[in-house]
Amino acid sequence: MINLLEVINKAKIEHNLSKLEIIALLKSNDMDQELFNAADEVRKKYVSDDVHLRGLIEFTNICKNNCLYCGLRRDNKNLVKYRLTHEQILDFATKAKSFGYKTIVLQGGEDDYYTVDKIIKIIKDIKALGLALTLSLGEKTYDEYKAFKEAGADRYLLRIETTDKKLYEDLDPGMSHEYRLNCLKNLKKLGYEVGTGVMVGLPNQTIESYADDILFFKEINADMLGIGPFIPNEDTPLANCHGRELIMALKVMAITRLLLPDINIPATTAMESLNKNGRLMALQSGANVVMPNVTEGEYRKYYALYPGKICTGDTPSHCRGCITGKINSIGRNVSTNYGFRGNKNNK
Repeated sequence: MINLLEVINKAKIEHNLSKLEIIALLKSNDMDQELFNAADEVRKKYVSDDVHLRGLIEFTNICKNNCLYCGLRRDNKNLVKYRLTHEQILDFATKAKSFGYKTIVLQGGEDDYYTVDKIIKIIKDIKALGLALTLSLGEKTYDEYKAFKEAGADRYLLRIETTDKKLYEDLDPGMSHEYRLNCLKNLKKLGYEVGTGVMVGLPNQTIESYADDILFFKEINADMLGIGPFIPNEDTPLANCHGRELIMALKVMAITRLLLPDINIPATTAMESLNKNGRLMALQSGANVVMPNVTEGEYRKYYALYPGKICTGDTPSHCRGCITGKINSIGRNVSTNYGFRGNKNNK
């Protein structure tokens, strides 16, 4: 019989667990609070009480892919499609800087309208503002990733969604799990801070596959990990699935913090869509990053990954004030540095 308290203490000290130990923690609900407390202690020890804010610009909701779980999927005819202009993107980034953000996350569907040259120009203009830049643009070639890095991009976020090859290829028609893994390897090779992550609660996902996901994060030594509950979207083939596994998502996130003590882990928006304190729960279970939306106007509601997405009617300045208040309410501070992993280039 595995002693779960011993497993948690081992993870706190050694930052290492076997697959069987991870499965035991995920299967039992008896030690959830102890697990969350341990992750919070490790977070405090390694990355302090600072919470890094990243300003999210959702610049296109057009995507050539047809993933079964995603509201931006190619075949969703109910979605009002949009693309931001170069000027709009720069305007939102400039305003985000004025609100005190040090990092912009440029995120969109896989939209071939934005050529390499267009993206390079956007990167250079955002970097000229003195901001750190995370790209989340999906799968690209090695040469494209290289061009973006040379233009000044600092980080790249490419979620694996699940390390279960069959499940991945069932849910992402026409896409290759091996190619996804190769993209992550290329990003590491090129010197990006690499972010990845998974959804929790997809149909046919198992506890064993969550354990594999966590061990994969450790194996590739990811710098940033986004872990969020799957929320079914009524405009997708998975509309009637259950999903919404907030506690399991928090557990996967907490174990990830224990195994990778110094990385950046966002408290994901999806968590707060399921519980009004979801992001605070995450910040108290190992997370140290929040990514408020700095896109303005109607676009916020059209980036409809899943239903019930929070803050779609808010202004960026309201979001900034609101999240700062929440962070302060749990005795944490908003960071004033760039929030790279470790201490490099942070001031």
